[in-house]
Amino acid sequence: MASVIRLHVNHPLGAGQSVPLSREQSHYLFGVMRKGVGEVLELFNGQDGEWLGRVVQAGKRNGLLLCERQSKPMQLPPDLWLLFAPIKKARTDFIVEKATEMGVAQILPVQSDFTNSERIRQDRLQNHAVEAAEQCGGTYVPVVHELQKLSKLLDGWDPQRQIMFCDETRLGSGASLPSLAGPWAVLIGPEGGFSPAERRRLNEMPHAHGVALGPRILRADTAAVAALTLWQSALGDWK
Repeated sequence: MASVIRLHVNHPLGAGQSVPLSREQSHYLFGVMRKGVGEVLELFNGQDGEWLGRVVQAGKRNGLLLCERQSKPMQLPPDLWLLFAPIKKARTDFIVEKATEMGVAQILPVQSDFTNSERIRQDRLQNHAVEAAEQCGGTYVPVVHELQKLSKLLDGWDPQRQIMFCDETRLGSGASLPSLAGPWAVLIGPEGGFSPAERRRLNEMPHAHGVALGPRILRADTAAVAALTLWQSALGDWK
């Protein structure tokens, strides 16, 4: 039995609601996947949960679906942000995809003192987040922000949001987190680590908590997955 295609749409979903497809979506469904009238898809828009939609018009340049019933309620992630320094293209894509799968609310690429990448394609990374949500069964797509300087972001930081920052200088010292409810952010540094000035600033922030991720130094993309796993297990919706 073929698996049902999941599709993210920018349109309200509800019983009897018609959902027009974009040209790209129509080409994918009816030109590439060879779907036709009567086929049932799983639809989500990040607000209304997941709905089953039936194809009522099928063309390679346009199409129309009709919502029949809700198949999954809306599930919001914890109020968790991921801050990370972009690395090589494919590995940055990996971080965005896995962060989406693991349940973060927002993804914020940051430029630190030792960040190698000076630019990102925000629209492309946002598309990766959409594709990851389609594949993992999620009903929420995190917003991927434009690249911004870490120092500027910390200047305007809300002290109500705790920060878990991964510090390779604490190697082997454990990874315990304070049991503080409320909003959090996980901060992953670049491949060269945080600069002494950045580390000093973070250590001086009362709402920032440095942790080590095991006895070995991890690559930045591995560290992102490990840190999100640690936070979700201790304070998130995995516990």
